Amino acid sequence: MMKALEVDAPFEKTRYKERRVPFRAGDGVRGQLTQLQGPQKPSRGPVMLVHGAGVRSNIFRPPVRQTLVDMLVAHGYDVWLEDWRASINLLPTPWTLDEAARYDHPAAVKKIVEETGWSEVKAIIHCQGSTSFTMSALAGLVPEVKTIVSNAVSLHPVVPHWSSFKINWAIPLVKQFSAYLNPQWGRHAPTPFAKAINGLVKLTHHECTNNVCRQVSFTYGSGTPALWRHENLNDATHTWLEDEFAAVPIRFYEQMRACLRAGHLVSLGDVEGLPHDFTTTPLQTDARFALFAGAHNRCFLPESQARTFHFLNRLRPDYHTFHLLPDYSHLDVFMGKHAWRDVFPLMLQELEK
Repeated sequence: MMKALEVDAPFEKTRYKERRVPFRAGDGVRGQLTQLQGPQKPSRGPVMLVHGAGVRSNIFRPPVRQTLVDMLVAHGYDVWLEDWRASINLLPTPWTLDEAARYDHPAAVKKIVEETGWSEVKAIIHCQGSTSFTMSALAGLVPEVKTIVSNAVSLHPVVPHWSSFKINWAIPLVKQFSAYLNPQWGRHAPTPFAKAINGLVKLTHHECTNNVCRQVSFTYGSGTPALWRHENLNDATHTWLEDEFAAVPIRFYEQMRACLRAGHLVSLGDVEGLPHDFTTTPLQTDARFALFAGAHNRCFLPESQARTFHFLNRLRPDYHTFHLLPDYSHLDVFMGKHAWRDVFPLMLQELEK
């Protein structure tokens, strides 16, 4: 682990110039980019932030003292948030990682290059934004991206045993009743099946009284909670997250089941331009990966990123890096009240290498 940069956290929130830039994915699906700049023109190039499954780009702007966006803007970066087809800001679709990798991320990168005039882009990617973007990179579909900061999981997903049981045995059962799982059922369960899931979660998750928080743990992992440590969240963020999670398609879980069985990312074969096995095909990128993992992650175990680091390090020694964050889990890496002090400086260092 490298030593973090000493960065002061401002007490006043950064004021942004915010611009929405729609884009079309390669298959015509609508996506959206949000450009964020401070009062001064950026002195550095574009950094794109890519969210995970069933959330939206807003996860990078929680109600904390200083967000990752704040810190990036303060350090002169031109910040771009990508809402890809998994975003709850967009029309719901039964998406796969393959579609995002082949169609969404390459189109988003090209739009950023077109809008900024910069030929090189850096990326900070999280969870299924990370897996799908890693697929894009390894397949040579985003050659403009030279530095990739990945959180939680990238090439080698590894999950707790209970999560493995759920994805292998419970998901086929769920599919008989619903095409989605939705943490919003903790607020409103519209069908008998949704009511049954909500009742099951209430019986088995007693870690807090926030029903969406409890549904998130059921939907995404095995912990209580699965995606953060409660002690890392301030009260405002714990309330705010109720609006930040919604439907995740069963189709995604089916692809993740195939990846878990293989031990690494595999494509489903429905989208041209992607290899089936991303570990046996020569890498089509020279991007440097900086891999981050929370030691308490109960969605994807930290072994996920460790395996990917060892895989990449064998191919190109002493080029990529791995950071194990001892006090963090999954999303508190971005939403934690002290992430500005513990995590973001390390990410900045990786961007500035």
